[in-house]
Amino acid sequence: MEHTTGKSSFLRNILVRLLFFGVFLIVVRFAYVITITGESCNVSDFCFFSMPESFNFVIAGAGPGASAITSHNAVQSTVGGSKQPDLYTSKDWIKSVHFYSSVFQDLISEGYLSPESKSLCVETPNGQEVYALKEMGVSDAIGISKKASKPLVTKGEGHRMPFDDNTFDFVFSGGGRLDKSLQPSDFAAEIARTLKPEGLVVVHTKAKDTYSFNSFIDLFNCCQLVKWHDIDGFDSSMPYIREIVLRKQGDGYGRGVGKSDGNSDAKCSVPGHKQEIVRNAEPLIIEEPLKPWLTLKRNIKNVKYLPSMVDISFKSRYVYVDVGARSYGSSIGSWFKKQYPKQNKTFEVYAIEADKSFHQEYGLKKGVTLLPYAAWVKNETLTFEINGDPRQKVQDKGRGMGRIQPLQSSGDFDGEVDKIQGFDFANWLKSIVSEKDFVVIKMDVEGTEFDLIPKLFETGAICLVDEIFLECHYNRWQRCCPGQRSPKYEKTYGQCLELFTSLRKSGVLVHQWW
Repeated sequence: MEHTTGKSSFLRNILVRLLFFGVFLIVVRFAYVITITGESCNVSDFCFFSMPESFNFVIAGAGPGASAITSHNAVQSTVGGSKQPDLYTSKDWIKSVHFYSSVFQDLISEGYLSPESKSLCVETPNGQEVYALKEMGVSDAIGISKKASKPLVTKGEGHRMPFDDNTFDFVFSGGGRLDKSLQPSDFAAEIARTLKPEGLVVVHTKAKDTYSFNSFIDLFNCCQLVKWHDIDGFDSSMPYIREIVLRKQGDGYGRGVGKSDGNSDAKCSVPGHKQEIVRNAEPLIIEEPLKPWLTLKRNIKNVKYLPSMVDISFKSRYVYVDVGARSYGSSIGSWFKKQYPKQNKTFEVYAIEADKSFHQEYGLKKGVTLLPYAAWVKNETLTFEINGDPRQKVQDKGRGMGRIQPLQSSGDFDGEVDKIQGFDFANWLKSIVSEKDFVVIKMDVEGTEFDLIPKLFETGAICLVDEIFLECHYNRWQRCCPGQRSPKYEKTYGQCLELFTSLRKSGVLVHQWW
């Protein structure tokens, strides 16, 4: 009995020692892989034995004519003299390559891409698109990204590419990267510059509304739209994708930031996609309000802001012009800065204010350009009606605003007047913005809107404006004196309503403001 017990104990000791030895080998191997070689276990589930050098990984679903094989020799790349783990065998990489292989296969079958195309993939951090192109048989393909990932990706950015003019036959931008660019106009211009005449650019974007689609097309002023269609994405970041194909026309390419010719008096027609937006805007107040100081002010809550309805990402610049700005806190600081939905865009702000009482405070406001003049239909000296005591300290709400008149009509004002300089607002607007910019205007000009708005139409400047917040001045019912109308203005509410209606019928997104 004792002999049997001793034999069993000896065997148990042997097994325990073997077990500890096996665990020791695993720990040593793991420490070696992690600390010495820098390898990762992203292929095999059990990183004990190293993979053989001849190991091949097959990517399922790759297009015909390509092996779709990744050698273990490519799992690591040398960057800066040290080995870096790659993503070539991760699930996300495989899924991405599979998706782009399918995309490029369709483009090849439709004749937009060929194995001979010298190709560029823009801002592809890991190079999946480049790899998919090569596996589809397009051997002359390269990608650029802010950080190089050789051999597939070299250093470069979408708005500043390290290539000569007319270099590529085919340029691809996937992953909604043009949507995310802080310089979409330069991004598009660089694509156009590096693309050969008759070359093709294919872009994947998230934006699907008609406004953003047309803004996108406007970025590529050198190219003609070939086709577009919607496809399913391959991950949650872009579940739905709009694929747009454009062809470069001739040798020309635009920088995309050019401004319109301020000397041109050509009229324009507001495009249909802007008219569609107007149809979705809040309704106008048809019946004259008995208490406009309440009704119109409350109506501001009903306003459907343009950036809340569409994507404004594909604009070159973002400009806000406050015509009749008064003090900074009157509308720029209290409303535009805090309430207008800017989609994280940085706006250039222009404050147009003729009243000298408000000028000093703008010198302390960064990011605001003051134009100390009166917006008018031409450049000339005007008379400005002074309301209240101009020597009093201007508070946030400011003093009462005054009307303006040409110098020869100054006798129409009963109170104190001052001379100011008026400038041609329509031509000024045409000189600083283009149709590629996103332009918002707030206008509170004490009745001069009936002069300025027609001039915007006459010169075509109205087509540069995306959204207008307009306060229309008429002989309102007075808060102070029930049953009496304001004698300050001659226009009626019906004339104001006609002005708003004509703007909207022309496709201009205008809001009744207070």
